[in-house]
Amino acid sequence: MLIKVINPNTTSSMTATIGDCARAVVGPGTVVDAVSPSMGPVSIESHVDEALSVPGILAEIARGEAAGADGYVIACFGDPGIDAARELAAGPVIGIAEAAMHAASFLGRGFSVVTTLGRTIGRAQDLANHYGFGRHCLGIHACELPVLDLETDPYARKIVTEACRVAVETDGSDAVVLGCAGMADLCQHISAEIGVPVVDGVAAGTLFVQSLVALGLSTGKRGEFATPTAKLYTGMLEGFSRPPADPIR
Repeated sequence: MLIKVINPNTTSSMTATIGDCARAVVGPGTVVDAVSPSMGPVSIESHVDEALSVPGILAEIARGEAAGADGYVIACFGDPGIDAARELAAGPVIGIAEAAMHAASFLGRGFSVVTTLGRTIGRAQDLANHYGFGRHCLGIHACELPVLDLETDPYARKIVTEACRVAVETDGSDAVVLGCAGMADLCQHISAEIGVPVVDGVAAGTLFVQSLVALGLSTGKRGEFATPTAKLYTGMLEGFSRPPADPIR
């Protein structure tokens, strides 16, 4: 089984960490291909960043289809381009926010989300409501660390851990969802420090994809998520043009 894990930003060091976290949980015979698009933002911290990351994500989905990938994980907590990716992919596509919230909902009556910047709180709340977890999500908290600082700030682990501790105490939650793929490698440390389950969406999403593929399940193609009608695109999107029955390259 081949699972392609797409880090929608273009920071290769973060992609390597994400890949390691995904590989740590898969079973024998499952190969994880962790990639970044060749175009897009170095980090995703705004609606503009999310929007500009989507063409790169879709290009990676197309490459995965050509390489025979069985399923995909979109490793950004905004789940950018998830619906479009599901239209293009033959196998299942899981975003890490949806995966993490599903996993956390199994662990108690409610969870808290700890994200990076305060400006992303609204997006996280929208996703919780969209996915049906509004009543499970007891609070969303920002540690006010930019995404790239998760790799470079020597105090990043401490800052995120303390934000998780405060979230649990404030919300009375039973679990914490880490609201950034760049936090994936902090999961076990934080859980040990604060004494509640801490969910990393990269690991959860990878295992959900593995399970769906093993069950022979994928996105239904009968209606909304059917393969899009072939058409021409212009300008910077010209490479996405395709005649009928020809995959995007």
